Amino acid sequence: MKKTLQDILQLCKEKEIRIVDFKMTDIDGRWRHLSIPVGRLNEDTMTYGVGFDGSNYGYAPVESSDMVFVPDLDSATIDNFAAIPTLSMIGDVMVIDRPQNRPFDQYPRNVARRATEYLKETGIADTMVVGPEYEFYVFDGVQYENRPEGAGYHIDCVQAEWNGGNPANNSGYQVRHHAGYHTSLPLDVTNDLRSQITLDLEDWGVKVKYHHHEVGGCGQLEVEVELGEMVALADATMAAKYVIKNDAVAFGKTATFMPKPVAGEAGSGMHVHMLLFKDGKPVFYDENGYAQLSETAMHFIGGLLTHAASLCAITNPSTNSYKRLVPGFEAPVTIGYAMANRSAVVRIPAYAKSPANKRFELRNPDATCNPYYAYAAILMAGLDGVKKGIDPHANGWGPFDCNLFDLPEEEKAKLGGLPTSLQEAADALEKDHDYLTEGGVFPQRLIDLIVERDRAAAEKIARLPHPEEFAQYYDV
Repeated sequence: MKKTLQDILQLCKEKEIRIVDFKMTDIDGRWRHLSIPVGRLNEDTMTYGVGFDGSNYGYAPVESSDMVFVPDLDSATIDNFAAIPTLSMIGDVMVIDRPQNRPFDQYPRNVARRATEYLKETGIADTMVVGPEYEFYVFDGVQYENRPEGAGYHIDCVQAEWNGGNPANNSGYQVRHHAGYHTSLPLDVTNDLRSQITLDLEDWGVKVKYHHHEVGGCGQLEVEVELGEMVALADATMAAKYVIKNDAVAFGKTATFMPKPVAGEAGSGMHVHMLLFKDGKPVFYDENGYAQLSETAMHFIGGLLTHAASLCAITNPSTNSYKRLVPGFEAPVTIGYAMANRSAVVRIPAYAKSPANKRFELRNPDATCNPYYAYAAILMAGLDGVKKGIDPHANGWGPFDCNLFDLPEEEKAKLGGLPTSLQEAADALEKDHDYLTEGGVFPQRLIDLIVERDRAAAEKIARLPHPEEFAQYYDV
């Protein structure tokens, strides 16, 4: 049952809430917020919303940048990170218009919702279910600077092998390079942090499947959540990043979702599992298909692989993303699909055997993406494959039931790969985006802006001198 304003006001009274906090998502997928005294939450808030200047959130300008935020009462959650009792809500952004306000078509949550509406209109399915895996690093400290006369960064992690010779506060239990996967206590110094993250996520309404230490020895962790409806999981992804970062700070540490913060260590991705349902029945299952996948599922994979390069501009929108998407470290760089093969872009988990769980995962995304845009774009690419009947096998994309890194060089040369830079991804999106604008899901001006912003980010980094360049060329 949907919550009413009276339900929320009663909750505020019971929990002695003093502040109501409204969280909105900017174009990059960061939460921004504004707060009101609890006494200001009333029927007018729900009818007319809270006004703000949308031009500061990074979106393309509209006729008027004046917008209103209308809270979603069902999202109400007590924010335990605030010192003063605070109730947090996300919601929807509307453009002020006459005779009535209209949804802002570039707002991430609106784009994701429109994608799910379009899914129903196609008749292919009525529900998109996704399950992201959150990989991230937790450090004990980080410093970085970029100035004309010098630039650099420094991270530290007490459990990292580089602290083996540190005379201060050294237990002798360091995690070896690239050897952190499922490491146990006492080496696993972030165990209690992950458990606290899990409990806080559950309080936020995000159901956690499990947590563990990941491969990266210097503090790489993973929290995997249960599968859920696409828009709800995009909401949950925003909450997860908020909780993880704030819990890390509370433990005296710092968390980052950068895909490749440590040279030579495992990168952090956000693998996205997906499946479709129609009238409550799984669309991707076929007992007689390859890996028990239906023809619809295979065509959905075909759409993902067809548009893999342009998708990267949305699912991997940072220059740092392409320091992870390189051969090795189980990096998914080959445009192909396979059963339980971590080196292919699309992997079909062998453990997901029941009809209701039969699915596959897209392995290249990372958590620098805006989850609403990313999940919506993934859905639109897959639907394009279903509508056009794109057969991934006929296109030479697999199945690759072998370690692709072990193939002879001449065979590797035949395989297509993901973009090697953000610039390449932006170029791909500029050429290939009609599948995203179908049904009015992604407005053209949003696509243009994403391309522009990706290129600007790539060009900015390309102009900066790098310390390795001093090492290579200073004495030439």
